[in-house]
Amino acid sequence: MQKIVGVRRAKDREIYYFFQNIEDLRLGDKLVVNFEDFQTVVSVVKLGVTVEDDKAKELTKIVRVATESDVKKYEMLAKKAKESLPEIKKKSLELGLVMKFVTAEYSLDNSKILIVFSSEDRVDFRQLLKELAVMLKIRIELKQIGQRDEAKICDGAGVCGQQCCCSRFLKEFEHVTVKMAKIQGLSLAPTKINGVCGRLMCCLGYEAPFYEEMIKKMPKVGSEISTPSGLATVVYNDILREKVSVKRKAEGDSFIVEEFTLEELKEGRRIEPQEDTNDKKDEKTVSDRIDEIMKESAKLLDEDQETVSQENSQKVQNTQNNNKNSQEKNQNNNKFNKNNKNNNKNTKEQNRPNTQNNENKPKDNKPKFNKYGKNNNQNLSQNIANNHNNNSRNNYDNKKK
Repeated sequence: MQKIVGVRRAKDREIYYFFQNIEDLRLGDKLVVNFEDFQTVVSVVKLGVTVEDDKAKELTKIVRVATESDVKKYEMLAKKAKESLPEIKKKSLELGLVMKFVTAEYSLDNSKILIVFSSEDRVDFRQLLKELAVMLKIRIELKQIGQRDEAKICDGAGVCGQQCCCSRFLKEFEHVTVKMAKIQGLSLAPTKINGVCGRLMCCLGYEAPFYEEMIKKMPKVGSEISTPSGLATVVYNDILREKVSVKRKAEGDSFIVEEFTLEELKEGRRIEPQEDTNDKKDEKTVSDRIDEIMKESAKLLDEDQETVSQENSQKVQNTQNNNKNSQEKNQNNNKFNKNNKNNNKNTKEQNRPNTQNNENKPKDNKPKFNKYGKNNNQNLSQNIANNHNNNSRNNYDNKKK
């Protein structure tokens, strides 16, 4: 048996194993190792693991324990790679390539740069490699990954509010299908079953085997089964509680809904729960709960009807009062109008001239003169003559024109 050590790279939750050819290692120690001709710094996360000799020979050896200069150089190269990412993105846009660059990392010996990107389609990046080699003056390796691997590297929070499973503890991605969501009775909307990566959530596969087993044990919804109360139709299966809700006919057109466990359905009798001596609780059946809800709803309906009838009666009374007031106002207005008519008649009789007195008065046939000492009749005749002359002149002038 040979000892091996488990290490982990930065921004990677996967554990890689190397042959432990150095003694006295501790958790958290920094080591220099080779990942397929790519030298980098890693940290120790597992110790005391032993494997058979044949398997140990297949593993690569540790190069050395990282010194302070190695760690400083690694941090400097990581900063340099981060600064070079915008230039790499600019070059890809100039060539019209649809690529999303995730990370870039220099090897510890500064002989190679590894650029990781994601894309939905295959990308022909041969021209990009040539231009980047001229720009960076170093050997370049481009690696394409999927959307799930991108989410694993970038990390994030899922719908549940916790850290993504892929970046927290998952080592490999399992195959997830829509059938798993259907079995669990989940909504098939993409916003409900898709994760941060845009693919189906990995957690859909965690409980799928349990649901598959329970569905085999439980009756189908809509089927008729025999219960301790008699024949009934299955309405709902509560898989987590292992209970079946059924309905059976009652008097008239009503139905009774009951809930049974799988054990009760197998034995054909209701199993009463054991009562605790400390705190006893009356467990109500589904039918009792439905009766209580119906009674409460009936009370609420009665109260609503009473309030509505009271409001209607008040409205009727208000309308009747308004009609009475309007009638009284009309009567008062009529009386007022009659009084006004009588007053007008009296005033007309008083203002009517006395014809008898006027007939007895002698007529004044003298001509009336204005303030200038002229007779009014003479002034009128002169004005008429002047107007006639003016009109004739105007007509003559218009004819000439």
